Amino acid sequence: MIALKITNIKQFMAKLLGGEDFDSFLLEEASISTYNTFMIDGHQNREFYSTEEWEDKELRPYELSTWKKLRPICFDLIKGKHTPTSFRFVLHLIPEHIAPILQKGDTAVTPQQVRAFVLNIKYDGTTLMLVTGTSFHTFLMDKTPDILWDNAVTQFLAKRDISYEKL
Repeated sequence: MIALKITNIKQFMAKLLGGEDFDSFLLEEASISTYNTFMIDGHQNREFYSTEEWEDKELRPYELSTWKKLRPICFDLIKGKHTPTSFRFVLHLIPEHIAPILQKGDTAVTPQQVRAFVLNIKYDGTTLMLVTGTSFHTFLMDKTPDILWDNAVTQFLAKRDISYEKL
């Protein structure tokens, strides 16, 4: 787990909300405080879908909704004359991207053991922080996946020219 302070918040927000840079993530949850506090649960609602739709892996490939689908909603809640008082996004890397990250290291951990590579994004009104995390289906002693995910996030940011300070 690493904590990164974003040094150019406006540039980061343009990439997060206005571009496709983060579309390889799923949204677990969002909290956006502007004139109200808006909460979004990214878990897809079973009752909304027919049985056929729920079981259709092309229509609904993930338990969580994609950031790409929810990004415009979050953008609409944040945009305006006033800066949000705070927000928090909990993003999970799309599962197909887990195996390539694990392959970059010397680990016996399999993609099936990884529940999620997580990116927490938190803004408190002045500071925007990113915190990485990993979630596994069971306890693992091997911390290599944590290090590989931390490295993948810093490479992701560098590739997109997003500046940060490591804390």
